[in-house]
Amino acid sequence: MLKNVAIIGSSGTIGMALTQNVARAYPEALVNAFSRKALQVDIQNVITHQVDFDSESAIESAALLASKDAPLDLVIVATGFLHDAEQKPEKSLKALSSEKMQRLYAINTILPAILAKHFTPHLNKDTRAIFAVLSARVGSISDNQFGGWYSYRASKAALNMVIKNVAIEIARSNKKAIIAGLHPGTVDSPLTKPFQKNVPKEQLFTADYSASKLLAVLFELSPESSGKLFAWDGQEVNP
Repeated sequence: MLKNVAIIGSSGTIGMALTQNVARAYPEALVNAFSRKALQVDIQNVITHQVDFDSESAIESAALLASKDAPLDLVIVATGFLHDAEQKPEKSLKALSSEKMQRLYAINTILPAILAKHFTPHLNKDTRAIFAVLSARVGSISDNQFGGWYSYRASKAALNMVIKNVAIEIARSNKKAIIAGLHPGTVDSPLTKPFQKNVPKEQLFTADYSASKLLAVLFELSPESSGKLFAWDGQEVNP
């Protein structure tokens, strides 16, 4: 039974769906919804918090705020970046730049690592507790058959290593904790909109469907699953 939850990146398409799904499924749980911009959520058991994710001290304060009355049973990091009007995924080496790579690493790898640094110490130690991060199948080195998307692929591959490292360290002090990566599938969102043309209709998910599947996967995991990446259908994604 969940009593205290933190969803980080709750203003995003999947983050909002996860917030709503958890709040509906566990009406007695407190759901702390953290986002970079101000957010209004009309759900009784959801409390919204605005956080500057560029500030480590703000992240530390957010972790203390979320856990001030009770340890955390579930933390989901739903932040991430693929593209915007100024930056697109690279199709070749010619499109690479250090600035673009640094931006993706900052958001997709470094931010989740700093969030883990400050939130995992507050995970519940008396019962199973989960710290999960949205990753991506394209971060799998063994699964890469097409190349391209250098910065995004590399930042997600690095994130998967961070998840593994955190799992190994946390297991020493919290035997019941689970640290996991999640691949949400292709979700109909602004992030995937430019790349949906070749996605079969049955493989393009609504955010609500993806969120419900991800939560179902999470609650089937055991401490033995810690450090691994799982897709929306429960299948483990190879590193």
